[in-house]
Order: sequence, then C-alpha cells, then structure tokens
Amino acid sequence: MKIYLVRHAIAENAGTSDYEDDSFRPLTDKGHEKMKKIASALKSLGVDPDLIVSSPYIRAGQTAAVLAKTLNYKEEIAYSDSLVPMGKPDDMIGEINEKYAVDELMLVGHEPSLSTLASVLITGSPDISINFKKGAICCLSVDDLHYDRKAVLEWLITPKISIKII
Repeated sequence: MKIYLVRHAIAENAGTSDYEDDSFRPLTDKGHEKMKKIASALKSLGVDPDLIVSSPYIRAGQTAAVLAKTLNYKEEIAYSDSLVPMGKPDDMIGEINEKYAVDELMLVGHEPSLSTLASVLITGSPDISINFKKGAICCLSVDDLHYDRKAVLEWLITPKISIKII
C-alpha cells in the first residue's frame, strides 16, 4: 500500500475573531492557489489515490477537494476524526486496517498528528522529528500496516519543491 500524507495548505490565521473555533478556519486564496499547483505536481508524478480521507476541519477538507479535482478523483472524500491536529497514530492505523483496503491512500490532515503518524509508521516510535510544512506531501509504502511494522519513506516533498516539478 502507498500512503500519501498531505498537510493542508495555508489557512486563515488562528485565534482571530472571525475564526475562534480552529476547525472552521478556511484556506486563504494564496493557500488555495498554491495547493492547485502542488496537486498538479502530484498528478505529473503519477499519484492516483484510490481513496482520499480528510480531517473534518474546513481547511483540510478544502485541501482534499483541490487534490480530488486535480487528480480526477471520482469517489466521495471520506472524513476521519483521527486526522485532526491532536489525532493519535494508533487510532488512524486501526482505522486504515479496518476500513481502507486500497492500494493508494491519501490522508489530508494537520500537524502535529501527520508527523507523529509518519514517525510511528517509519520507525515504530513517535519520537522522530519531521517538518511538515503547509502543503507538504509524504509518500510511504508498507506491506503490513501495524503500529510496530515499519513503512518505507519513499519521498517527502515541500511545497516549494513540488511547485518546481510542474
């Protein structure tokens, strides 16, 4: 299985009077446009997810929608509370094993949960530091997905690099 971990694009600032509830912060226009370019780069790399699962937060859902449109994804985007900012990696791993039997899975979420999930999948421990910038994408491959089974890090692309691919 290939697992693509995608951090949402640039969103409105947290803690402003317009967005006191963090889950309602949308992407900025700049974030939306940048994600379109990032998604085009993924398309040129042959990324073709069988399933896209997003955090229920607005900015992640909007990021997933841009990815789905650009990648010609025809299915409904699924949503998981395991992808919220403080989601636990073991919950997401269990959910993948129970619900998502696909060859290519794209997970759209937030920090710190994405870097923690990547760390656990790669090393079996949440202790490795991974810098997931907004719009960054990580590709992992794994044969048997469990908390203590190691995934292979295929690549990690920052937004600046992905935009240069197209």
